[in-house]
Amino acid sequence: MRTDVRFPTNGLQLAGHLYLPDGVDGPLAAIVVGHPTTGVKEQAPTAYATRLVKEGFAVLTFDAAFQGESEGLPRGLEDPFQRAEDFRAAVSYLTTRPEIDPDRIGVMGVCGSGAYVPYAAQTDYRMKAVAGVSGTDVPSFLRGADPEGWQQMVANSGNLRSAEAAGEPAATFAVLPETADADTPAPTAEFVDYYKTPRGMHTRSTGDMVVRSADLLDQFDSFADVAKIAPRPLLMIAGTEAVTRRFSEKAVADSPGNAELFLVDGATHVDLYDRDEHVTPAVAKLVEFFGKHLA
Repeated sequence: MRTDVRFPTNGLQLAGHLYLPDGVDGPLAAIVVGHPTTGVKEQAPTAYATRLVKEGFAVLTFDAAFQGESEGLPRGLEDPFQRAEDFRAAVSYLTTRPEIDPDRIGVMGVCGSGAYVPYAAQTDYRMKAVAGVSGTDVPSFLRGADPEGWQQMVANSGNLRSAEAAGEPAATFAVLPETADADTPAPTAEFVDYYKTPRGMHTRSTGDMVVRSADLLDQFDSFADVAKIAPRPLLMIAGTEAVTRRFSEKAVADSPGNAELFLVDGATHVDLYDRDEHVTPAVAKLVEFFGKHLA
């Protein structure tokens, strides 16, 4: 049901998992599923891929360049433009597979990927249906948490590039603390509960980001041209209690009638990574959405 695969993007090899449904003849409708920022394919994408494949879809999950099992140096670089390119590369790979119908490929992402996917789809018309789960414009999220600190990171990125050119290792920072306590803000605490405990931790999900990612991220706006996706359909899924819900609402509001917002009652941002009571209705909506638009 699951095969390890490799495919190229900008001279790098990406590591992926291709899920094919049992007993279903091709060519198949396929869905690319991207992981959250600092995550890997074995985490939230697996929760969705293992459910979607049972509904008859082929599913491709993969690690972004510079992360997980995929190639790229420095490790932990968060390049939003490369992240979008990775999704285009994933679609290109699927078009080469004999099991896949190249005219029935959809894309979806969780968290940061839930914003990189709509960005990539704005100009890649092979992506016939587009969905985000807990979709988050990463630079806006980080900037909003500490505007002054963020600007300092952006301003220092050039100096860090110079240091790397001189042979120094890339500077990184921990996106999350190792533990949470009563004083930890609730949004941070829920990320810690997922990434830093047996619930969701994975050895290749280090939580470290290259500091100079800031100057790349600061130029990026996931949803600025979201209307370009039309007339192809866009589905944004968010929890009613998610701190990132506003990104999904804005993406839908800025779309010209082709977009739908689906809210999962009681769910926070991270609940939609793996909590069965929240993932189940999200998957049911995704099956309805992709089933209709990849028919």
